[in-house]
Amino acid sequence: MADPASYRYTKDHEWIDTATGRVGITDYAQQQLGDVVFVDLPEVGAKVTQGQSFGTIESVKAVSELFAPVSGEVSAVNASLKDKPEVVNSEPHTTWMIAIKMSNPGEAAGLLDAAQYAELVK
Repeated sequence: MADPASYRYTKDHEWIDTATGRVGITDYAQQQLGDVVFVDLPEVGAKVTQGQSFGTIESVKAVSELFAPVSGEVSAVNASLKDKPEVVNSEPHTTWMIAIKMSNPGEAAGLLDAAQYAELVK
């Protein structure tokens, strides 16, 4: 079961479940975006770098980049988002986009914890 309290967060409003490497966007981010209509994600095996764009998320309001919370290799992609991107709006903290096999797990320690992230968005 997903536990947002144990996730690490970026200032760009992505979360990572460090236990699984799964990455998604926060409730705050989906509220800012509005209705999500499309998610463009990388292929399994793609390399990602902390802080760099790994894809885009498109809503009725805007197209926004998605930023990797950690560096590594994409080990899985949530293919169901191709047909149902709107699930990001209804379940942002359980809807993962990609999973990253971290090349430097120490990077996650530098991300915000749940309390720090809550302070950022209040």
